[in-house]
Amino acid sequence: MANGDLRGIDNERPLAVLIDADNANPNIVDGLLSEVAKLGVASVKRIYGDWTTPNLGGWKTVLLEHSIQPIQQFRYTTGKNATDSAMIIDAMDLLYTGPFKGFCIVSSDSDFTRLASRLREAGKVVYGFGEMKTPKPFVAACDRFIYTEVFTHQPVANGEPESNGLSQQSSKELRSNTKLLVLIRTGIATASDDSGWAQLGAVGSYIAKAAPDFDPRNYGYQKLSELIDAIGLFDSQRDGKVVSIRDTRKAGKK
Repeated sequence: MANGDLRGIDNERPLAVLIDADNANPNIVDGLLSEVAKLGVASVKRIYGDWTTPNLGGWKTVLLEHSIQPIQQFRYTTGKNATDSAMIIDAMDLLYTGPFKGFCIVSSDSDFTRLASRLREAGKVVYGFGEMKTPKPFVAACDRFIYTEVFTHQPVANGEPESNGLSQQSSKELRSNTKLLVLIRTGIATASDDSGWAQLGAVGSYIAKAAPDFDPRNYGYQKLSELIDAIGLFDSQRDGKVVSIRDTRKAGKK
């Protein structure tokens, strides 16, 4: 999976994809749907907004291409977001009438925090997609939250392939990120044996539960293993397909 070896995914699980057109950029649609395809099957794809307004023109050009159903929601009162209410009502209808195992909520709006919590209370997996400005309560309410900046492609000089909109951080930058190091080290400590070695998959599972918005791509790396190697503070060893890691401090290294 693209965000690294975090945890297993049932690629056949039916998902409902609900997009807040007012709080999502149409430029992310290709990356978004590719990511959703790794999580399950997008059985329903709906996008909500007032399609009589010119600001949603960018979305109109991609709806047919990607078979996304636009849901019209007029703005009855200035300053009130009727789109959010329409999405929430539809989500609850789908919860009780559809065979969905999970929901993908595409928005950077904190108004969906309670919806995400309610869906999880009903036993559904909730994937959030939004910009890095998304309020933390909404991020924390999701099983996993993916920042859409990783879908924003920008050309690279000298004819190199395109890269995502988040530049690759150096070893020095990664080592200065105390929160990241604590997260990884805690994951290793939680999953390790007496010798200090922990399977990468188990570490990734812990990280995914502890930090729903963790994604190696946020730091410019495609996989968790690549990120950990770049940090340079952890030993790694491979036994067939199983990768194990250890904090170098456990080995008595400086």
